[in-house]
Amino acid sequence: MNLLAIDTSSLACSVALRVGDVVIERHEEQAKEHTRLLTPMIRGVLTESGLQLPQLDAIVLGNGPGSFIGMRIAASVAQGLAHGAGLSIVPVSSLAAVAAKVLEDEAIDEVVVAQDAHMSEVYLGAFRRGPDGVPVPLFPECLHTQTAIDELESGTAGSRVAAGFGWQRYPGLAAANEHLVRHFSAVLHPCARFLIPLGAVAWQAGEAIQPGDLVPAYLRSKVAEKPSVGKT
Repeated sequence: MNLLAIDTSSLACSVALRVGDVVIERHEEQAKEHTRLLTPMIRGVLTESGLQLPQLDAIVLGNGPGSFIGMRIAASVAQGLAHGAGLSIVPVSSLAAVAAKVLEDEAIDEVVVAQDAHMSEVYLGAFRRGPDGVPVPLFPECLHTQTAIDELESGTAGSRVAAGFGWQRYPGLAAANEHLVRHFSAVLHPCARFLIPLGAVAWQAGEAIQPGDLVPAYLRSKVAEKPSVGKT
């Protein structure tokens, strides 16, 4: 299966291309440089592989939640490429991509991912190790304030790791939940190579969509919306 994966939902601008069992990738962490970096990175992995866009099976998109502007950049590029090459898009969770990296690195069962949502909130997702190490959601992704995560109280802290930039951005969140995790991972941002197994599973499950049907997973409906008192 030939899959192109892209994610610009965070500080990282990340692209990966799988051709059979080979993965070619580009990954840079630079603030406000996604527009400049993304298209050359895509061109670079395609050139290195020798493939043309129509030879792909699909485009896997890190569909957030994350930066509003970053998500729009990746979504627009994915839609444009897919339209032009007659491809479908497989939207997958950017939070799950962070979890997938941690699950590959560590012998743990669960990962709870928090990314900065501004307004003193985080985008929160929690995942368990599924078949072949692919993360499976424990509960729907949501906005969360700097309070204890009630859904995690029933689990085992020793088998769970926290990851994502949100824990660094909001020390109060970390303090309120440190008893629920083994430690805080150094994995902060999604990497496109970890979107690929997620996208392959979704593609095989029939979850590919036409470019015009893409709906970014913003979670917060309006950028100017006031933060909630608890979870939304």
